[in-house]
This record gives sequence, C-alpha cells and structure tokens, in this order.
Amino acid sequence: MELTAIAFEQILVLVTLMVIGFGCAKVNLIDEATNKQLSNLLLMLINPVLIFLSYQRSFEAELLHGLLWAIALSAISFVIITLAAHLIYAKSGHKDVAIERFSLVYTNSGFLGIPLVNGLFGSEGVFYLTGYLTIFFLFFWTHGMIVMSGKRDFGAIKKAFVSPPMLAIFAGFGLFVAGILLPPVVYTPLRLLGNVNTPLAMLVAGVSLSGANWGRLLVNKRLYAVCLLRLLVLPAVVMLVFSLLPAPPLVRATVIVLSACPVAANVILFAYRYDKNPTYASEVFAATTVLSMFTIPLLLFFF
Repeated sequence: MELTAIAFEQILVLVTLMVIGFGCAKVNLIDEATNKQLSNLLLMLINPVLIFLSYQRSFEAELLHGLLWAIALSAISFVIITLAAHLIYAKSGHKDVAIERFSLVYTNSGFLGIPLVNGLFGSEGVFYLTGYLTIFFLFFWTHGMIVMSGKRDFGAIKKAFVSPPMLAIFAGFGLFVAGILLPPVVYTPLRLLGNVNTPLAMLVAGVSLSGANWGRLLVNKRLYAVCLLRLLVLPAVVMLVFSLLPAPPLVRATVIVLSACPVAANVILFAYRYDKNPTYASEVFAATTVLSMFTIPLLLFFF
C-alpha cells in the first residue's frame, strides 16, 4: 500500500508541472517556436547530462552484477514490447501510426522514472535504472529514430551511436567501471544542469497540450487503445516473463516499474523534430500520464 501511495504522489507532481506549462502557453509566456527550441535543448544537452551523471558513483562488484541484470532485463522488455508494437500496427496505414508505435515502446523512464524509482526504492534503485536508460537510449536513437523519421538507412543508425545521449552513456559507464568520480568543480554545474530535466520537460509537454482538442481526445478510440496497451497489457506481459527469471528482486521491480511508466515525453520532442503530429503526441502523453496515477499503483499491488 505504501508503494502505491508514493507512486501516485510522484506522478501527481509531474501532472502539476505540466499544468503550469499549459498556463504558460495560454498567457503567451512560451510560444510554439520557443517550445521547439526547448525541446531540442532537452534532447541534445540536458538528457545527455542526466544520463552521464547517473553513472557517477563508486564502483562495487555487487552493483555491477545488479546493473548487468538490469541491462539484461531491460533488453528483454524492449524486445518483447517492440515486437508487440510491430505486430499490432503492422497493417495500419493511419497517419499517426508512427506516434502510436513509438508510444508503446518508449516510457517516461527519465522524466518520471527517476523521481518515481527514487521514491520507491531509493538510490540503489536509481542506479539500476541507469541500466534501463542505457537500453532505452540504444533503442531510442536507433529504432525510435527510424520509426519517427521513416528513414531505414544504416547511416541513421551509425549517426545515432555518436549522438549526445549515446556518447554520454559510453562515457558515463566507462568512468563508473574505472572508478573515476568527477571533482566537485565539474560535477556541481553538471548536476545543476541535469536538475532542470524534469521541470523543463513537463513545461514543454504542457505548452504542447495548449493546442490539444480536448473534445476529440475524449472520443478518440485509438488513444484509448494506446493507453490500455502501454499502461496495463504490455507491462503485465513483462511482469509475467520476469517472474520466470532468477533476477535480484530489487532489479526486477525497478525494471517492471519503468516498463509500466506512461509514454515518454520525448514522443513530443521527436514529433516536433520530424514534423509528425505534436498535438496528438501531447494528447497521448497527457492521457497516459494522468491514467498512470492509477495503473502503476495497481500493477505494484500485484507485484
């Protein structure tokens, strides 16, 4: 019961930040052009700093063992959900199918996942979360980019491995294994920059929502299907598969929570970047975020 209450509270905080962003748009404090620039800032600078800093901790063999399990379980969950998304939308020719496929696979593991896991499992859970984020960014900058951009050439995949988030993963993991910690004069400004990740991302999402058609959102059957699959069906499948594996309980619980998170705010950022449909992306993000206040506690009740 305590876990369900903590999960509800953490998600409510993010929804509040998103409402503030919505208000900023309504009073013309942030316009659409500015919002797009903020989206690129998040993708190319603040996200990479956040993932890099997550590896800044003293090396321990036990932690490395748990991290490897986290990476393995995360890879399994992504393979399961990616295949499911492909099969579900294989024959769909709908104009927003790219957003829907992306939404099923990529969860809000950074913006929501970090504060949520920290509240549920503490700092050790956050460390194992980096394993999930590693796989997330590997898929996000390869499979995710291909889904949203429509480009299937290997050149795009090669470029993904030298993108800022991927470079941050490689550099962060390398320093962790080597046992190298940044001096305070370097670490402190990076930490301060990374701290704006969650509020800025929620403001961007809220601004994007200002153009949403709320009446259409409530009657969009495709949106309800995305919510059901993303928040309940696919996480339940992942939970069932994990129950068959001898993974450490804390690692397993961490990855399950991350797999049950709402749609990643990055769906909005990529929708802007690749000229898809940021309004629909924002609607999917908003609906899954609000509903996750109830679905994540429900899944934790059965864990």
